[in-house]
Formats: sequence, C-alpha cells, structure tokens
Amino acid sequence: MKIYVIVFSLFIISSGHVFSQKPPSKLKVLQFNIWQEGTVVPGGFDAIINEVIRTEADLIALSEVRNYKNRTLSKRLVSALKKKGYQFYSKHSEDSGILSRYPIVSQEAIYPLQKDQGSITKAIIDVGAVQVAFYSGHLDYRNCSSYLPRGYHSSTWAKLDAIVTDSLTIAQDNLDSKRDEAIQSFIQDALKESKQGRIVIFGGDFNEPSYLDWTEATKNSFDHQGVVMEWHNTLALNKAGFIDAYRQIYPNPMTHPGFTFPADNPLVPLDRLAWAPDADERERIDYIFYFPTRNLSLNAIKIIGPKGSIRNNQRMQEVTEDPIEEPQGVWPTDHKALLATFMLKQ
Repeated sequence: MKIYVIVFSLFIISSGHVFSQKPPSKLKVLQFNIWQEGTVVPGGFDAIINEVIRTEADLIALSEVRNYKNRTLSKRLVSALKKKGYQFYSKHSEDSGILSRYPIVSQEAIYPLQKDQGSITKAIIDVGAVQVAFYSGHLDYRNCSSYLPRGYHSSTWAKLDAIVTDSLTIAQDNLDSKRDEAIQSFIQDALKESKQGRIVIFGGDFNEPSYLDWTEATKNSFDHQGVVMEWHNTLALNKAGFIDAYRQIYPNPMTHPGFTFPADNPLVPLDRLAWAPDADERERIDYIFYFPTRNLSLNAIKIIGPKGSIRNNQRMQEVTEDPIEEPQGVWPTDHKALLATFMLKQ
C-alpha cells in the first residue's frame, strides 16, 4: 500500500497535477483613485493597503500613481502587502497603475502619460486557465465640461459670469480634452485582446460623466440645468460593445446616481474637497467596464467609501438607493471606489 501511494503521488506530480489551488470561479475587481498615493490624507498609504485587504480584491485599477521621491509605488504596495502576509504583483507605471493577486505576464502603457493629460495602463494577467487583459485608466482632468452648466470653468474652475447649457458648446469643450484619444486607444487595443480570447476588464477615473446619467429623467436634478448630454467617451465605449458594470445592475440614475466624486473625507478640510462651492458637483466619474464573453459574467457591484458627499460646499449624507459599503477606518481619498464581482468559467 505504501509503494502504491508513493507511485500514485509521483504520477500526479509528473502529470503536472500538483496539489495546487483550484482555479478561481470568481474575480473581484476594485477601481480605486488613491489621491496622490494617499499622501493628502493622514495615514492614507496604510489605508490603501487596508482597503485592498478588506475588500479581498483580486485586480485593482489605481489612479494617481506618482512615484514620489523616486520611490516606485508598485514596489511599496507589494512590500507592504507582503508584510501583512499577502502576495500581490505589480509593475512600475506612471499615473495609472495595476495591482494583482495573480501573476502579471506583461504590462505596457497603451496611452502613455504626457503633460499630465491622462494615461491608460494594460496588464496581461494569468488567472487560472484564462488570461485577463486588465486596463487601468486615469483620464485627462482638464476640460471637465460637466462644470460648465454648473457655472464654473472646465479647466481653471473659476466661477463663470453665466452657466453654459448649450450641448454643442459643452461637447466641443469636452473633446478639447485628451480623454477621447485615450479611450480610442483603449477600444482599439481591447478589441484585439478580446479577439485573441482574453477577458477584457477596464477600471478608471474618467473625469467625465456618463451619457446614461445625463438623461431626460435627470435634466432638472443634480444641477444639470436642463441639459441632456451624450457624453462622448461612455457612449463610444457602449457603441464598441463594452458594458458599464454599474449601470448594468443599477440602470436608474435617479434612484442610483452612483456618485463617486467628490466624496466627503472628514480628515480633509472642506476647501480641498469642493471644486465648485456654489454648485451640486456630485458626479459618477469612476467606472468599471468589461467586454461581454461566454466565460465572464457580472455578479455584483457596489460603491466602496464614505456615504458622505460634498454638495454646495456642504458635507452631506447620501440618501440614494446606491449600495455603499463604508470603510472601517481611514478613507484615503476624495473619490469613492467601485468593487465588482465577476463569475469566471475556466
């Protein structure tokens, strides 16, 4: 019997069936603007680590990677997580970054950072028997045209003499940013990855609203000032076949506006959180998109962060039906994050 057990064990090992973990059946994706690497909020870096652990995220799309003082953020994150007993993988990047519980096969900037006008980073990641083309984006923060109807300049945030409600003027201002160029680069690259059989998931801070949120139903709410707007980049993603995870599960922008910015952070003075103090500037500008395929299905999505937001220069609690999971300790940013759970078929 002992000889049989030894021979059988050797057979299993030689066949490659080492006692390894079962391929995952689900994948948790966290989209996380970390606000200058957590440096603005006291204890911010440790809070980023704590949220990665607490949410049990597998793939994390990071915005506002700076590598301050020539210290590579990716190495700091991996080291800090390892000290707490967690193995993660990450590679050097600028502006947008990726942290993964699974090995990163390769990584590249498909839209490199230039003049601080946004970036998109892609990593090919082995997740069990499948590969994921995972993208992290932090798009151009200038020409944030949703501020025009609210009476503020879209790049300087100076107060205007009058609000701007002409949709053509707003659309042109929006296209003066570099966000559309970044999204076009993503679409071209991601469709190629999908054709190669890879799962495609994209998380990012777009600094731009969704066309699904500025509708007839919402035109007289949230200081939209009667504007119905087909925001360019979310519409372009939809036309290319990509799905907005939050709106797939929560399609009603009135009951579930899904605001992610500006989040109330009690450790930060109000004047550092409000960009348009005389307006309701709340907006859903952080997203998780994916390309539909037979081996991937969206199971759930929720907002991670404080229930509080900033409206008209006041801290206030959201009373929407949005699923908001509050942090247990320090929150490191002025954005709220998104956590999506996908089911995988290996």
